[in-house]
Amino acid sequence: MKFISFFCVTALVVILLNPIFQYWVIMIIIAVLAMVMGSSGAAAFFGGGLGMGVAWLGQSYFIVATTGSSLAEYMAELMGLGSSLMIHLVTAALGFLLGSFSGWTGSLFRAIMKRKPTDYYKG
Repeated sequence: MKFISFFCVTALVVILLNPIFQYWVIMIIIAVLAMVMGSSGAAAFFGGGLGMGVAWLGQSYFIVATTGSSLAEYMAELMGLGSSLMIHLVTAALGFLLGSFSGWTGSLFRAIMKRKPTDYYKG
């Protein structure tokens, strides 16, 4: 359940705040969300990655559809990727990597800050 909620919150945060802030601010927000929500390592990694990747993929398709721009085709041709679909997939993959490592960072930071018991002899 934490995975689905973290995925949805991450996607919502990326969709709402990405037009306002730069990507690195969104990465910090995702790390803080993973830390606050208490997601485990794998749930934070895949939840953050899929949330940001799906959001970036949707935003790239939305921008192309609403503006009617052929910039994606020009960039794909310039980079030698072939079609604009590859640009969208590269964007989604980059979003997945940034989001997943942000979520994992928040999960690991929570694990570091977790208080460990000091009394070893619980007899």
